[in-house]
Amino acid sequence: MTNLKALGLLLALGGTLSGCATFNKCGFDGCPGDAKTTANVEALLDQREELGAPNSINVQTLDHVVYLQGFVSEGLQSRTAESLAREAPGVEQVVNEITVTR
Repeated sequence: MTNLKALGLLLALGGTLSGCATFNKCGFDGCPGDAKTTANVEALLDQREELGAPNSINVQTLDHVVYLQGFVSEGLQSRTAESLAREAPGVEQVVNEITVTR
């Protein structure tokens, strides 16, 4: 019975460790081009006055995934920001963490 528990533990650890190895496909500093992707998304957002003052939505890119954070007054603004971010070159995924305040 002890051998089965040990085998189960090894399998669980093996799955966990392999997941960690693939989480950052480009390393701790992100992928080449992530900074340019962030700049492209910020430029697209800054062109839309209805999204608030320039840089009111924080943009970060890691491994081609764009993270949007900030505050807007309407849900449509949040969806617009997400849609614009998806249009930027190099974006594979958008995580919209924008809070709608009323």
